[in-house]
Amino acid sequence: MQDLFPFGPVLIAVTVFLLLLAAGVATAARLGHGKAILTAGVRAAVQLAAVSFVIALAMERLWGTALFVAGMYAVAAWTSEFRLGRPGWAVVPLLAGTLPVLALLLATGLLPAQGLALIPVAGILIGGTMSATVLSGRRCLDELRARRGEVEAALAIGFTDRQAALEICLPGAAEALLPALDQTRTVGLVTLPGAFVGMLLGGASPQQAAAVQLVVLLGLLAAQSLAITVTVELTARSPLPVP
Repeated sequence: MQDLFPFGPVLIAVTVFLLLLAAGVATAARLGHGKAILTAGVRAAVQLAAVSFVIALAMERLWGTALFVAGMYAVAAWTSEFRLGRPGWAVVPLLAGTLPVLALLLATGLLPAQGLALIPVAGILIGGTMSATVLSGRRCLDELRARRGEVEAALAIGFTDRQAALEICLPGAAEALLPALDQTRTVGLVTLPGAFVGMLLGGASPQQAAAVQLVVLLGLLAAQSLAITVTVELTARSPLPVP
């Protein structure tokens, strides 16, 4: 596997070209994210270079693994709250989504309490719940702002604040689960996700890789469902956003 994406001038040239291509297309098509793509690409390169050293140290000790996972969680919470514009909102949904799934996998022995296994699985779950939290939260807030009149009409006929908010924002927020749902439905037919490919590259049999990927996909669906549910509940119990 040493020959896969060997580091050198070709790798650097290809990555720079792909980054410029993405930013150029976004700018030319007026998608509005050209600068953000460049920034994200540079950040990804720096962060991956740094984490490649840190993760090697974190995997040597269980406490190091725990600190690394906690760091991932903190960054995910900060990113989600920044996108939502609601400080403190993402802490509970992220925890509600990832903790039960990780606890189940560890308790049953399917996931060894070792950094080599725990860090990537935790990263997948935290990343998935972060995306689901942001998408569902933003959709809830947008719907409540745009359809404030419908919320007030529901209140006028006897709905509670929570009931009125749920009636408006729940259908849209549920769409945050579609990416994970589609990935699970099409796995092996359209895509071969990272866990499957990583296991194969690490020398596992296709059957072992498939088993690991199935557990990860179903765990991700469970984690995202929990995170979306908690996000919607928090939104419904909060004051209506200003239009």
